[in-house]
Amino acid sequence: MYKILSIAAGLALFTLACKQPAKTNQQEEANNAQQSAASNVKVPVFEVDSAYAYTAKQVSFGPRIPNTPAQKKCADWLIQQLKPLADTLYVQHANVIGPKKVSLPCINIIASFNPAATQRILLLSHWDTRPHADQDAFDKTKQLDGADDGASGVGVLLETARQLHARKPQAGIDILLTDVEDYGISEEENSFCLGTQYWARNPHVRGYKANYGILLDMVGGRASQFYMEAGSQQYAYGPMKMFWDVANRLGYSDYFRYENIGAGITDDHVYVNTIANIPTFDIIALQSNGNFVPHWHTTNDNMTVIDKRTLQVVGQTILEVIYKQPFEY
Repeated sequence: MYKILSIAAGLALFTLACKQPAKTNQQEEANNAQQSAASNVKVPVFEVDSAYAYTAKQVSFGPRIPNTPAQKKCADWLIQQLKPLADTLYVQHANVIGPKKVSLPCINIIASFNPAATQRILLLSHWDTRPHADQDAFDKTKQLDGADDGASGVGVLLETARQLHARKPQAGIDILLTDVEDYGISEEENSFCLGTQYWARNPHVRGYKANYGILLDMVGGRASQFYMEAGSQQYAYGPMKMFWDVANRLGYSDYFRYENIGAGITDDHVYVNTIANIPTFDIIALQSNGNFVPHWHTTNDNMTVIDKRTLQVVGQTILEVIYKQPFEY
């Protein structure tokens, strides 16, 4: 992913559009009843050791670069993990056209839970790694592990899938692991997020819709801070603020910050928002100045930057949202 230089104007109009009309007494009573019922729901405990192990296992395959043996080995392992957990598993094999017209094999993996539910949440993360450490201070041609940028989000979602299998939620959940996200170059428009672009135009279920989506990208770094990214606010402010509120109620205010910093980021959520028309927000670690964290796209993005506390904070908030009032925003 890389930064957009500007974000479409209209956040103020969007905020106004999101204001709800005054609620009637009957609506208030219904909401109070739902909140009371939700307070009695037992939320599973996110097993952070499991998420950490899932992250480390991906890294053990080596850089998951398209058109390499590591890509196939990791894809086979991801499918093997998800198949016994999901109600339905879909695997998309496609060829996408990357920078300089190169053809790249793409493997998207979708695990669906509670498929009969009409209200759904899309959870997604990319599992590939950038082909070279172009932000590295010493050798920009080296490959990188992609422990945070790729593996951490997938690790959280694999543990989430394990919990969804153990305790079926009322909401429908779809976990989308996308390929060929990080192969792009800034000189070519729309050359990032190729797996997501393919899925958005060719969803695993014809006419697929979700109430909203949550993108995890770089969610495992030590002392990470997740700010409210501009594009996410533009398209998915309601569910994003709900998620941030839940995280803060759980005591994670040091991680989930309400400040608005920087411009929008080109990431998978952009194409879910604009092509699939599913309001989706991005959980991504940023610095307070709006820049990416120092290990982004460098050889330092390895298991030494992964912190179990960060994985636990993100994963537990996801479970809290899924099992308690996931559509109240």
